[in-house]
Amino acid sequence: MPLFKRTDLLMGNRFDLALVGSHDDEAMAALEKAVHEIQRIEQLLSTYRPDSQTNRINEQAGISPVVVDQEVFDLIQRAQRISDLSQGAFDLTYGSLDKSLWNFDQEMTSLPSPDKAKKSVQLIDYQLIELNSNQRSVFLKKKGMRIGFGGIGKGYAADCAKTVLQGLGFQHGLVNASGDLCAWGKNENGKSWSIGIVHPDNPDCIIADFALNNSAVATSGNYEKFVMIQGQKYSHTIDPHTGYPIQGIKSVTVFAPFAELADALTTPLAVMGVSVGLDLINQIPGLGCVIIDDNNQVFYSDNIQHASIGLLH
Repeated sequence: MPLFKRTDLLMGNRFDLALVGSHDDEAMAALEKAVHEIQRIEQLLSTYRPDSQTNRINEQAGISPVVVDQEVFDLIQRAQRISDLSQGAFDLTYGSLDKSLWNFDQEMTSLPSPDKAKKSVQLIDYQLIELNSNQRSVFLKKKGMRIGFGGIGKGYAADCAKTVLQGLGFQHGLVNASGDLCAWGKNENGKSWSIGIVHPDNPDCIIADFALNNSAVATSGNYEKFVMIQGQKYSHTIDPHTGYPIQGIKSVTVFAPFAELADALTTPLAVMGVSVGLDLINQIPGLGCVIIDDNNQVFYSDNIQHASIGLLH
């Protein structure tokens, strides 16, 4: 069966969409509808669009609740559950982070003091998001607080695009939102879709392949965005408890039934560390993960086939 693909810049990221089908026109029209769905999600969640519901919530922080679409309310509610599960390692209010301290560009040549780092995250507290299910409203209790969907939005958009494509009758496809990926059915060769985990020190080197059978995967690594200060690499992932970049983990890959969940769990696992992160994943049916630490040691959850991976060199 032929494979139909398209690539778009959406939500500030590269999205690769693919369908296995028999008719060119039908497949390309379906991919267009999937792109429109992602653009719809972007309009709801973007912090770069002044008229988005996210920005309305942020503008009214400490002032008044904001009534939102049920879809946005439900997504925030699910995000709050992950925050509870991870003891705050995942937090939508990371948008309150002081970007002047953590810009991760060439101008960043030193770390802020512990006091400044702690102050930079003082408005990050998911427990200060007040949800009213009767009013369908969201209220940030402190002025200056901001929510952002960078840790969950791409995965959610990928799932929504998948739902659109399946609803149009396509039984085989893939949506890759810059590493947050969901796949269903088979590829053009009639085999399972597969995902490769890259070596964190050499993104061109694949260290392991996994089949995806109607499932999703997301990866976050310290090679994506970082700065080097006095020979030490500092990744863009900030521990909301300390205000400092996380240390000890180079890469986290999460396997889950949905891209939204896989996306949302990568950052908290990096924040929580290898032992606590593995313990969390091992307690939740249907989830799996692969974690690579700073010493290039590979750790895997109980339900991951690990015969092909081990110590990296």
